[in-house]
Amino acid sequence: MPNSIPEFQQTFLPLGGGGSGPATTRILPIREQLAAFDEFEKNTQIFPTRYEAPTGGTQEVQTYVNEFWTSKQRAAHSLHEISYRACFKPQLPRFFIDRLTEPGDVVYDPFMGRGTTPLEAALAGRVPMACDINPLSISLVRPRLNPPELTDVQTRLHGLELKDHDECPEDLLVFYHPDTLSEIAALKKYFLVRQSGGEMDGVDEWIRMVALNRLTGHSPGFFSVYTLPPNQATSAVAQRKINAKRNQIPPRRHVREIILKKARNLLKDCDPITRQTLARVGANALLVTRPAASTPEIPSDSVSLVVTSPPFLDVVNYAGDNWLRCWFLGIDPKTVAITVPKKLEVWQEAMTGVFRELHRILKPGGHVAFEVGEVRGGSVKLEEAVLPCGIRAGLQPELVLINDQEFTKTANCWGVDNRAKGTNTNRIVLFRKNS
Repeated sequence: MPNSIPEFQQTFLPLGGGGSGPATTRILPIREQLAAFDEFEKNTQIFPTRYEAPTGGTQEVQTYVNEFWTSKQRAAHSLHEISYRACFKPQLPRFFIDRLTEPGDVVYDPFMGRGTTPLEAALAGRVPMACDINPLSISLVRPRLNPPELTDVQTRLHGLELKDHDECPEDLLVFYHPDTLSEIAALKKYFLVRQSGGEMDGVDEWIRMVALNRLTGHSPGFFSVYTLPPNQATSAVAQRKINAKRNQIPPRRHVREIILKKARNLLKDCDPITRQTLARVGANALLVTRPAASTPEIPSDSVSLVVTSPPFLDVVNYAGDNWLRCWFLGIDPKTVAITVPKKLEVWQEAMTGVFRELHRILKPGGHVAFEVGEVRGGSVKLEEAVLPCGIRAGLQPELVLINDQEFTKTANCWGVDNRAKGTNTNRIVLFRKNS
């Protein structure tokens, strides 16, 4: 397949640590960059990926396999340390941001989730735009694009009255000590009242975002008794079984102290340069709550790069995982129409609609890095399924990149053999909008 990516001059910043050290300038097509990549002392493997062309027959695109970014769990900016199910590491969007955009370009994610792509884009001096059908996402993302000073957070927390609440759901007592639940319910009421009155400010939004991230977890750093990892909220029925099995009762947790501690950790890398960078690009940032296939707020031909990861069929139950966060925000998760089709053909149809919208908003020469994965025990490789979707929408497939890593901490925690059951790879299809 001929190389249709033009050569361009690009400054490479160190990945994973936040931009320290000397920059290196190269003039290489991205395929040559991937073929020669050896930062982790591994050679890139190259082979063809075959797929069914929309017009019939079989076509192929070159696939590049290596460890292209670090597998370390905490090698990114502290602002990223918000838990969300099935999110990718910040090094993934940064890899493409550094190679395919310039400072000031627009970088977009139509399935923003916890906001890894827009936050990493902003930290790199690019203008972040993002969309998600779940309003929860904006509550998790927007405060981190404009982080407050820790002293302002501390002052606001100490001024809150955490005794006034309208509800204290009894079924939540399987997660929380009664006094802790009372404080959580009071905090929920405070935010809902402030929001309905148009009085929410950046400090409120930050505290709410941190509270959302502390609702449940498996350490004393969360409001709850020991439960599932914080990116999943189990049901009250299931938590009752966990409590019985572990012979545990919810301990008293102090909401203010936990929020302040987490806020301090999130803000630890927010030096003046970070704040200046976020402020510079934040004025033009755009976050919307919409279906990814219809985003009229985003102008046509305005986006330089899309980095995203869609729902992988019905593998992850996003509504179920986030039911407690939705309760805290006053959102009925049943009203959020997340795309979770079971049939591959239905998923492909939905993704084709998304690609048509991405084609509209992309600049000529802009790229889409579409991260998918192996599902159903490796029997379905979504990169093969997604290639025809992009082509139908008018995009040109350039390559497939597979980032191959050792087992992750989460995989070991769950006892998952990544090579047999899931994936320890990021699989990204790179498309381009022709000029």
